[in-house]
Amino acid sequence: MTRRSERDAIATEALVERAKRGDNRAFEALVDIYKDKIYTYVLRMLRDPAEAEDVAQDAFLRAYQSLPKFRGASSFQTWLYRIASNLVIDSVRRQKRRQDGGVSLDAPMDTEEGQMARELADEHRGPEELAESAALQQEVAEAISQISPRLRTVLVLYDIEGMSYQEIADILGCPLGTVKSRLFNARAQLRELLEQKMKLI
Repeated sequence: MTRRSERDAIATEALVERAKRGDNRAFEALVDIYKDKIYTYVLRMLRDPAEAEDVAQDAFLRAYQSLPKFRGASSFQTWLYRIASNLVIDSVRRQKRRQDGGVSLDAPMDTEEGQMARELADEHRGPEELAESAALQQEVAEAISQISPRLRTVLVLYDIEGMSYQEIADILGCPLGTVKSRLFNARAQLRELLEQKMKLI
């Protein structure tokens, strides 16, 4: 851990302690620190900006309500991601019940600005190359959305959010071996889904 990350962790712990004693400004500061991370994670899991906004807000509301029970056995961030992960799984279950089926492969990728590719344009690349890259990103995002939430969570946390096996194990409350196994299976499913899609082209 670097000195800066140590200082950040100490500052976060101090904010958590103040928030637990009823300091609403301290909790607002915690929300400011984590709101973008939590929203981005939820959006990557659900691919629906409106639903992601609702789930992220619900995660902070639940964290606020449960803060007196937070004992610090894990970091505040880990605890917050655990709350968000549970809410994501609940949301996915609700969506499945509503849809009564799978995710459409023709559905465009949603972002905060509407339906578009997430990659920023690189002026050194031509329009064809950019179109191919955007299409590939959409194919990958759609394939990820078809993986079961249990496996998708590990894939997103590790490969996209950049968390360690230990952090993910703490978030999900499972052994390291389970995290590694789920990541392996998620990557295998993703590879298989992408290979199937390539055969259809």
